[in-house]
Amino acid sequence: MANKFFSGLFKRQPEGESDKAAGEPEPLGEGRDVQAGPGLKASEKKSGEKKSGWFSRLRSGLSKSSNRLADGVTAIFTKRRLDDETLEELHDLLVTADLGVPAATRITEALAKDKFDKEISDVEVREALASEVAMSLTPLEQSLTIDREKKPHILLMVGVNGAGKTTTIGKLARKFADEGLSVMLAAGDTFRAAAIEQLLVWGERTGAPVVTKEIGADAAGLAYDAVKRAQESGTDVLMIDTAGRLQNKRELMDELAKIVRVIKKLDATAPHNVVLTLDATVGQNALSQAEAFQEIAGVTGLVMTKLDGTARGGVLVALADKFSLPIHFIGVGEGVEDLQEFRADAFARALSGAAEELNH
Repeated sequence: MANKFFSGLFKRQPEGESDKAAGEPEPLGEGRDVQAGPGLKASEKKSGEKKSGWFSRLRSGLSKSSNRLADGVTAIFTKRRLDDETLEELHDLLVTADLGVPAATRITEALAKDKFDKEISDVEVREALASEVAMSLTPLEQSLTIDREKKPHILLMVGVNGAGKTTTIGKLARKFADEGLSVMLAAGDTFRAAAIEQLLVWGERTGAPVVTKEIGADAAGLAYDAVKRAQESGTDVLMIDTAGRLQNKRELMDELAKIVRVIKKLDATAPHNVVLTLDATVGQNALSQAEAFQEIAGVTGLVMTKLDGTARGGVLVALADKFSLPIHFIGVGEGVEDLQEFRADAFARALSGAAEELNH
């Protein structure tokens, strides 16, 4: 039975691709305001409907992370009694799987409380892991709610370059548009031509106008213009992209502070959300990124991308323990439908390899 411990719990899945916009059309160019076209065709909008359900995609996306845990547990539990040695090894495994020390301690203590020196089944271990992860994350499960009375509801989007921030903006633009909201985008990362071009492409795909300026233009001035235009047009949602050059932390801090100041000149209650996009593949580095942007921008919520491309999905638990920031969305694939509202139970059970999603 020892060799069967946890065996077969996590079937190997094909490796996922990074959370990027695949198959995008050619960019429209730079340095101009663009009123985008009518958005995706009906056939394109329905392309995700034939895919498996969200929980299946979530489990598939998290397979690298869950397989990492399963392989480690299988190696540890060569006997079925839970003792000090196996608990210590399990604790170390959970820490190296990026769940963090507090979560690892809670999980091993929960197992030891009722099962120390007793026989324990693979199901019990899986359920204990899922239960503790869900308990940590459930209080932070929070939808990103748009206040339709505010025109516009302003989202300031922050994160390091390469985290999938601009792609996340595009996917959220599609989501909001599908909900009947009018959306405007502002290309506030004025130092990177690629960021501007990518946002223009997403504007065309989702039917959202994009406010841009020339490369190197003042980002705060662009934000000011975007807010004015969104107010004048009665736009429901304005998402402002920003630079993510943490290597120039002081410069970035000054720029973001200036953006917030000019936004408040037009709407004292804005920005209404400061959303940080984090890349799961960076593992523990996500903690330092979250700390920096919390200091710089006063983050109000998280989006975690690229969970399908990493064995470090447990870092979301470590983030929850350290910062207690609301988690709005997670991404487990390149498609628009693969960015979904965060559900703690589903995430916990997919990460741990539990059989199915719990009912909400």
